[in-house]
Amino acid sequence: RKLKPYRCARDDYQDGVLLDANENLYGPPVDFAKLKMPAFNCYPDPHQAKLKKLYADWRKVDPDQIFVGVGSDEAIDMLMRMVCVPAKDSILICPPTYGMYKVSSAVNDLKVISVPLTEDFQIRPKEILKAVTDTTKLIWLCSPNNPTANDIDEKLITEVLDSDFKGLVVVDEAYVDFSPRGSLASWTKKYPQLVVLQTFSKSWGLAGVRCGVAISSPDIVGYMNRIKAPYNMNVMTSQVVRDCLQNLPKMLQTVEEIKKEKKRVKAALESIPHVIKVFPSSANFFLFRVKSHSKEIYRTIAESGVVIRYRGDNHGCSECLRATVGRPEDNDAFLKKFKEIIAKVVKA
Repeated sequence: RKLKPYRCARDDYQDGVLLDANENLYGPPVDFAKLKMPAFNCYPDPHQAKLKKLYADWRKVDPDQIFVGVGSDEAIDMLMRMVCVPAKDSILICPPTYGMYKVSSAVNDLKVISVPLTEDFQIRPKEILKAVTDTTKLIWLCSPNNPTANDIDEKLITEVLDSDFKGLVVVDEAYVDFSPRGSLASWTKKYPQLVVLQTFSKSWGLAGVRCGVAISSPDIVGYMNRIKAPYNMNVMTSQVVRDCLQNLPKMLQTVEEIKKEKKRVKAALESIPHVIKVFPSSANFFLFRVKSHSKEIYRTIAESGVVIRYRGDNHGCSECLRATVGRPEDNDAFLKKFKEIIAKVVKA
């Protein structure tokens, strides 16, 4: 009864120009109308061998280092169930960060230790390692971070990994394909306690099919495969994902188009006097701070047909809003409405 569920973007608004969920509005690198769907009368491959081979080849790891599940959320919950004892163990998060870590910890009756990010949204390794206890089993890091969009400095992540912490260190890389630094997936060969989470919901434009990936040591992935439901990945999702993986150049082209649009939107936002700061972004969205009236701006612009996300209630994000980088027409609609709403709300 006390559980506060994760608040999805669609809980608030369902219609309009939707720039609030960090989706890839360009869509996936395949034409769904031309896809040949598999037969539905037989169970899917419980091991997803073909999918894992394609993904492992791309990320330059071994197939036995790959776990596939229903979005990243399945892996998030599974890791907690796998290594934590309810009502005894704890996890550590670094707010502001992705809200599902805290929701899953509550579902699994785990204590949450919070070590907030610095003012420029970087982790604090010394404080993290001081805060963990003998019952802390998971450290959750998000890079590029949501909702702040910045990369976490690799040197700081290394400090945590090179420490004597006995639990697992999870780096959530949902937005990594938009980042100049690239994935830490190959680090899992050096650090067996590292788990890297990725998803097909962002760069691949497949938020609707629900497919996520965990990359780790064969031992960790082996335990995850023991715990999962036998047929956790349906045949349609598996087929679509495999077809997309064979169209990697198209996905990378879309990512470059989004990056180009991001530069344009950033310049436009920075030219607006009411915008104090546009924070550095290695993702497909921006966090930006306005002088005042952030919540009123969020509500008014949404009611006018352009939906972004209010983030002023997150740690270190006072008066902040978050906006997905969409297609040119989406971004134009956002910038036009944003300027109009500021003039109306601030003047009032």
